[in-house]
Amino acid sequence: MKILTVIGARPQFIKAAPVSQAIRKKHDEVIIHTGQHYDDNMSKIFFEELNIPAPDYNLNIGSGNHGYMTGMMLIKIEEIVLKENPDALMVYGDTNSTLAGALAASKLHIPVVHIEAGLRSFNMAMPEEQNRILTDHISKVLFCPTYTAVKNLEKEGIIDNIYNVGDVMLDATLHFKNLALKNTEFLREWGIENKDYILATIHRAENTDNRQRLQSIINALNNCQKEIILPLHPRTRKFLGEYGIETSSNIKIIDPVGYLDMIRLESHALKIITDSGGVQKEAFFLKVPCITLRDETEWVETVQNGWNIIVGSNEKKIVDAIKNFTPAMEQKEAFGDGKASEKISEILYNTLQ
Repeated sequence: MKILTVIGARPQFIKAAPVSQAIRKKHDEVIIHTGQHYDDNMSKIFFEELNIPAPDYNLNIGSGNHGYMTGMMLIKIEEIVLKENPDALMVYGDTNSTLAGALAASKLHIPVVHIEAGLRSFNMAMPEEQNRILTDHISKVLFCPTYTAVKNLEKEGIIDNIYNVGDVMLDATLHFKNLALKNTEFLREWGIENKDYILATIHRAENTDNRQRLQSIINALNNCQKEIILPLHPRTRKFLGEYGIETSSNIKIIDPVGYLDMIRLESHALKIITDSGGVQKEAFFLKVPCITLRDETEWVETVQNGWNIIVGSNEKKIVDAIKNFTPAMEQKEAFGDGKASEKISEILYNTLQ
């Protein structure tokens, strides 16, 4: 069976690493990279580190407004679908690449396979929420990472071909953690001490495109009296400059890092501050307390387990969480057993033959 896989952003590269390895044992795979993340630090390094097969097609779409990006991807993916005539098209998560791939396949009556189906923030102002809802409703096979995701789909009337396989990012974390932590020199190279710094990431439009929110977040980091390591996303760098927002000496800004370096930084951090869904989960998997710079999260299990706290962009809440937040309980299994990729490959073999 031939599966056409569409990926385009950093979290999708991570998810695709274990899944591609598993499905290639039973299926033929053709990979399309849309180019949604195109900087080497956001794209190329992930393919190299995670041993993801080189894309068969690179669309080089780059950045742009949502309509432009999604439209250009839809046009080019449709051409490839017609050429390759796959048995199924696989998409991950909630990006513009996800929606464009799903639409292209659905309109050509090619079954859509959605990995990380059923997530809901219940915030329709988020482009990601719109993408994931539309994708779920046109997908033929839906692989959910949690029981909550399954229930979300059922509430929307989606009841067929739903599988709770666990989270493929847990597969990746378990697989690559030991490799990442073999490097014991990186702390010295970055001039940091184990469990003596806060790791921060900021990239979502709701924070970067809103001057007041971004200023409030940076104010909190500036005033928290802790060393902050901030791998700076190009989007955030742009808006910090445009808004004239300055960081204080306790914030060490570095370029975006690859997956293995990110695992290293996360593992040795005292706490993690982020607006990234993937980083929230990685913090949970690595048992590092997480402070989430959003007003809600799709990953409710991390909050219910007491390892994640939602603070939005409230300066006082962020500073208080940095000083005082500690996990409330021992973790309970919420994201599967780390074998989601193998289950996905097996189910596809039995479902789409």
